[in-house]
Amino acid sequence: MRSRRWTRGAALLAVAAMLSIGLPATVSAQEYSAWRKAGRGLASLTTGFLEIPGRMLDEQRRIGLLPGLGVGFAKGIGALAPRHLVGLYELVSWPFPLPRGYEPLIRPEFPWQYFQAPPPAER
Repeated sequence: MRSRRWTRGAALLAVAAMLSIGLPATVSAQEYSAWRKAGRGLASLTTGFLEIPGRMLDEQRRIGLLPGLGVGFAKGIGALAPRHLVGLYELVSWPFPLPRGYEPLIRPEFPWQYFQAPPPAER
């Protein structure tokens, strides 16, 4: 019975965190909050695998199709552990404004942001 309450509480926290985060690629510093940090951590832990295809796409945009696939795959594999570790850190430390103002430690803030159109300045 005790584990059922714990599981239910964790699920409610996860849902609340996911509902409180925003999806835009750019956010002003005033919009970062403890709940957004918790959502970032949860997103990084659960969708961190998107680093591999995301880095592949990013490198394809930068250096071309075939070289981008190989280089992006290698960079994506290398970015898996940091994405998950930062996600764990953010989920555990969500109530504390570290770094200053709850700013993200890695970019892009959410793993799925690789798949959004790049800003006009980068095109």
